[in-house]
Amino acid sequence: MSYENNLDDPRFRIKPYQQIIASCTGALITSLFVTPLDVVKTRLQAQQKAMLSNKCFLYCNGLMDHLCPCLNGKGPPWVKCSEKFSGTMDALVKISRKEGITSLWSGLSPTLVLAVPATIVYFVSYEQLRIYLKDKYNRDIKKNVSNIEQPFWIPMLAGGTARIWAAVLVSPLELIRTKMQSQKLSYAEIIEALKMLIKYTGVSGLWMGLGSTLLRDVPFSAIYWFHYETIKQMFPGSSQTFTFNLAAGATAGSIAALLTIPFDVVKTHKQIEMGEKEIYSDKPGRSSSTWAIIRRIYNQNGVRGLFTGLTPRLVKVAPACAIMIATFEHGKRFFQMYNANKALEFEHDIYLLQNKRDSTE
Repeated sequence: MSYENNLDDPRFRIKPYQQIIASCTGALITSLFVTPLDVVKTRLQAQQKAMLSNKCFLYCNGLMDHLCPCLNGKGPPWVKCSEKFSGTMDALVKISRKEGITSLWSGLSPTLVLAVPATIVYFVSYEQLRIYLKDKYNRDIKKNVSNIEQPFWIPMLAGGTARIWAAVLVSPLELIRTKMQSQKLSYAEIIEALKMLIKYTGVSGLWMGLGSTLLRDVPFSAIYWFHYETIKQMFPGSSQTFTFNLAAGATAGSIAALLTIPFDVVKTHKQIEMGEKEIYSDKPGRSSSTWAIIRRIYNQNGVRGLFTGLTPRLVKVAPACAIMIATFEHGKRFFQMYNANKALEFEHDIYLLQNKRDSTE
């Protein structure tokens, strides 16, 4: 008997700890693969912000932080401003040549630390919520669990809700990772900047930019899961293959990334502002509002400015979503078949025990 055609079969559904194992493997592989592209995306967006404010960051010896004017990529002779990048490939080449190839994995450590809890919370929450809502819908509306349906709003609601929980949990680590990628900084310099942030804004300052992150990630998740689950329903026979999951994940991720890139730009701008206000104000406040930053970017660079870093984001998101979802679905199928086989073994043992009891009688 085969049970592999329905991963949501109530008898053989994978348990939360099995979902954790399935999601962690994909998170590790994905982080290693896409971190260089994330570094380039962040550098391009950080460069745009520096041009808007006519400032560049300069962190010296971990003891004092300085900001200086940086016009057209040039500053005072004693200041070494960041080299200007003209595009994705140009940034990859210049960063590798000037800072070393390993700098493309700047922030990998917090990325890995960030990826594990974020992935666990996100994927496990999504699966649990999706299955709960799906069961409730078919029980309360359809009244016939043998004809299981999943309306379009279930993956959207489950994906958006799961993303809120995950984003709140890992927002401080995301802040650190963005700062490390915006410039080549040591851990001592990062710690010093965080101390200044907490001193003036309190512990809640570690969640600076959370609003713009949620504004980006919640719609992204809703759009992504809607398209992914829709593609799976359109090709039910193909949804069990690793290659199909790769293609479906890449397609859904690209659509979601394209529609939410302006909020990704805003998120990066808000988080890179950490440091400017600590230096130029006795009592620094929080960064500008999301809509204020959007208006400023639009006034300076038009619609194009709101799509800064789109190419590396698409190049990053498509394979990231593909690898992550394909690995997760493959893990789900593995554990679902494992649970099914264990159930069959149990039923077989019960059958043998019953026969033995009947023969003795």
